[in-house]
Amino acid sequence: MNKNIFFKKIKKISVNEICKKLNIKNFTKKNIYLEDIKTLDNASKKDLTFLHSSKYLRLIPKIKSNFIITSSKFVKYLPNKNILLVNNVLLSVASITELFYPDSLNENFNYRNSSNRNLIKSKSVTIGLNVLLGKNVKIGKNSFIGHNSIIEDNVIIGENCSIGSNVILKKTIIGNNVNILDGAVVGKKGFGFFPQKGKNLRYPHIGMVIIKDNVEIGSNNTIDRGSLANTIIGENTFLDNQVHIAHNVKIGKKLHNSWTGWFCWKLTGW
Repeated sequence: MNKNIFFKKIKKISVNEICKKLNIKNFTKKNIYLEDIKTLDNASKKDLTFLHSSKYLRLIPKIKSNFIITSSKFVKYLPNKNILLVNNVLLSVASITELFYPDSLNENFNYRNSSNRNLIKSKSVTIGLNVLLGKNVKIGKNSFIGHNSIIEDNVIIGENCSIGSNVILKKTIIGNNVNILDGAVVGKKGFGFFPQKGKNLRYPHIGMVIIKDNVEIGSNNTIDRGSLANTIIGENTFLDNQVHIAHNVKIGKKLHNSWTGWFCWKLTGW
């Protein structure tokens, strides 16, 4: 899934602007623009990526991007690539992520004083009392939404799902036959920051949570959305009550991200 339905992105950013943001010298006189910042395994030739740890060296043969943020430690592994050399790779990535996604650190809730059924395509959806629905929420047939729950903008819920009471869903795509029990919070930002001289700088989390078919999420679970990648709960996974799933975690089976695009197309035509 190439389109991020949860965050607004600047269409393109020049290499010159990126270098300026990182406070490094621009290495090209050409007017080159990049479309996004992504992980090594997901970045295309038109994207910016980064390498910050030796555990990702195995991905180097698969790198398509020609522009890589990294430190001096890894330059020797990246011949024939355009290197954006920095001291702190992850701090630099956070800065550029916010440049591409200016609203990525905004965690304010979406206010919609409505539980209007017109927002739902299927008439077979049962909605409890005091439910708040954001824009472009998609809910499949034969699904239930419990009392006092909040479903924020662009969330997708499949068929035959049961969402409990006092549940918060944001930046989340849910498959079919999924049960989310009371009090769960799914899709909030992960725990990522950089201590900087008495002030903590937040790492933008522009990923999402993907919950596949036949999953049960226990009461009062917290599932953080991904940073640049996604947090994925694979098929037939059952989580007990009071469980915390951190950002970028992938558990269960059938974890490939291509499922996301297929499901969005199947349910919504996006």
